[in-house]
Amino acid sequence: MLVAAAVCPCPPLLVPEVAAGAAPEMDAARSACTDALGVLAAARPDLLVVVGPAERSGRGPFPEGARGSFRGFGVDVDVRLGPAGDTVPERELPSSLAVGAWLLERTGWADAPIEGLGVGERLEPARCIDTGRQLGARAGRVALLVMGDASACRTLKAPGYLDERAAPFDTQVARALGTADVAAVKALDPEPAYELKASGRAPWQVLAGAAEGADLSGTLLYEDAPYGVGYVVATWS
Repeated sequence: MLVAAAVCPCPPLLVPEVAAGAAPEMDAARSACTDALGVLAAARPDLLVVVGPAERSGRGPFPEGARGSFRGFGVDVDVRLGPAGDTVPERELPSSLAVGAWLLERTGWADAPIEGLGVGERLEPARCIDTGRQLGARAGRVALLVMGDASACRTLKAPGYLDERAAPFDTQVARALGTADVAAVKALDPEPAYELKASGRAPWQVLAGAAEGADLSGTLLYEDAPYGVGYVVATWS
């Protein structure tokens, strides 16, 4: 059963070496993510699964010990999803899970076995929810670290340019995630989410499936749109 979840954004800019001179602009988001991971640790899960959006090559499960890298962003930073196992996984973590692994390493996570799951951004809501149900049944006490961004269309300089639908969409998302409103998260429409480049929609709906019947409460720790991209940090516990 799901006992706790942390929702965090997944821009590589969270990693100070990637952000370089702009690193201080993400300090508040980093701090909120650290607080969110503290909630996961306090829940004492038997299993932690990091869920995030992924391109085709990065979809599916990743075992503990899977490695990721930010070398593609010009920095010599490597991460690993928990301790190394007996074998080295062949696939590299997608960017979202690499950011999740970096957050876990930063907080010194050593509380439970860790796995990863890359989810396609266009995965249908029903399949997301079913995937979440399966994750929630994986162990007696399951925690999720759910990576994903809200819209990328909040300003003229945003990656997706300005779209007047973006701010209301992000408000809806922050309210649903901040109150652990399972029904509202399930109801998020995939089409406008995709058009607004909201990479978190599918992972959030995986969370909603896992949270069915868990009766968790939500707390919104952070909501802002630096660089025109909506970032939300919330906890469910």
